[in-house]
Amino acid sequence: MVSWEYPPHVVGGLGTYAGAIATALSQSGHTVEVFAALRDSDPTPKDGAQWARPLNLMSLYPSLLNAEAQAWGPFLGELITTNVLWADRVCQRHRDEPFDLVAIHDWLSAPAGLVLADTLDVPLIFQVHSTERGRQPDSPSPIVDAWEEAMGHRATTVITVSEAMRKDLLSRGWPPDRVHTVWNGVNTQVYSPDSSGGPGVRARYDIPTAAPVVLFIGRLTAVKGPKQLAEAWKTVSEQHPDAWLLVLGTGELEAELHATFDGTATSDHVVMRTEFVTENERIAHYMASDVVVLPSTYEPFGIVATEAMACGKPAVVGAHGLVGFREQVIPDGPNQTGLHVDGNDPKDIAWGLNEALSNRDRLTTWGTNARARAEEVFTWKHSAAATADVYRSALDITEST
Repeated sequence: MVSWEYPPHVVGGLGTYAGAIATALSQSGHTVEVFAALRDSDPTPKDGAQWARPLNLMSLYPSLLNAEAQAWGPFLGELITTNVLWADRVCQRHRDEPFDLVAIHDWLSAPAGLVLADTLDVPLIFQVHSTERGRQPDSPSPIVDAWEEAMGHRATTVITVSEAMRKDLLSRGWPPDRVHTVWNGVNTQVYSPDSSGGPGVRARYDIPTAAPVVLFIGRLTAVKGPKQLAEAWKTVSEQHPDAWLLVLGTGELEAELHATFDGTATSDHVVMRTEFVTENERIAHYMASDVVVLPSTYEPFGIVATEAMACGKPAVVGAHGLVGFREQVIPDGPNQTGLHVDGNDPKDIAWGLNEALSNRDRLTTWGTNARARAEEVFTWKHSAAATADVYRSALDITEST
């Protein structure tokens, strides 16, 4: 397994996924060797992975790279050197003890994948968590887009995180018989309705015990929908003046959101926590909430939704566009776990939150259903089993050719 993010270096969902799936596959009886990256400030862990440290290549840029590539600054060189080190170390290890297959995680590891595709005669799995065209729809990087496209066609098999993402890849001409969907998972023992910390979070922010609490958790960036949520909250607070909104996350929209909330009459019921928090503290915020709102406009799969569900919390989620939330959250029927809204539309987000908050007993039922669904289909054990099945199919493809 090759991944730019891997514990202890976890920035977002990729790092969470890589650490969890490696562990789950190992616990299922498979031998997993991970090739990952460390930063200069990171101490070398004693176990867990084959670690590579990036090198700075900026002194070589003027003679090698065009202006678009040079604009990346030191990161591009660090990424390239790390990928080259990975490819070399994978090849060395393969000579000593052959791998059955190699899994490349997302575009950050694609350069190593492309080198290995020309070097090793084993199945190559490309695991796609999102794409550049989705993350940066207005100005996708030609470099990243080219790497993703090349890997999508060179890989023996592609695994992606939702049917929504699979359909998007097929629309781009990726081989339909080689692209498979495997949902991400959640640790239902760590994320649980029995988790503690909720009362402490409420006390910290001076939130009354009986007040309804809405939690937004995620990066403060455009595709997560925080601006639309801020606009919607004006309407929600009019209908539910006792409701509180907790915003937990960091990102480039932090200052703008502070200004938006500070300019409203309900700012005293809005708490923005814009700093890194531990996993235990994140869980405590879930436990302090009555409903979680995730109004994303691009979210191939949202691990935060499964975390909320595992904690027994209903969710109001964006479900328009390339968003896997609509596969995760059931919006109606006897097994309902929340509501679907259009994350682009503040009025629709306001409708969803007002509807959810209008019946606290119903919210409890939705939360119970959410926990049951997480245990039924969203554990890492389920994800690992489905992933192993796709790996076996890749081996079959290679043997048949």
